[in-house]
Amino acid sequence: MAGSREEAPDYGRGVVIMDDWPGYDLNLFTYPQHYYGDLDYVLIPHGIVVDRIERLAKDIMKDIGYCDIMVLCVLKGGYKFCADLVEHLKNISRNSDRFVSMKVDFIRLKSYREPRIIVVSLLFPSYKMSFLLSITKVTQIIS
Repeated sequence: MAGSREEAPDYGRGVVIMDDWPGYDLNLFTYPQHYYGDLDYVLIPHGIVVDRIERLAKDIMKDIGYCDIMVLCVLKGGYKFCADLVEHLKNISRNSDRFVSMKVDFIRLKSYREPRIIVVSLLFPSYKMSFLLSITKVTQIIS
């Protein structure tokens, strides 16, 4: 629209869903019958999520330079994402000329609020925590 001051989305940071995006029509997808009547639209199709996880795996391998990897999966909500990410990391390792050793472990996080402070405590066995504290380079992935 001429004279419009609306900014273009920054696609360099990934998939951008605008606030006014109406979503995809449900007739474009198959979904379990027990969701009938509960869903109005689909915001992000499964294929896009899979593609983004695969891209994240490629970026991780590029950033770490094919070093050994220690994956910490946050239980319970992060299990499916973590499993998919690890599978993509394994596929990249298998198809490269260098083997990447990978260890996967699980952590639980507990958060609670105190007045004016949000506290996140890490519930992790102490023998494993000492290992974590000994790591010199930690890569944090926020998606």
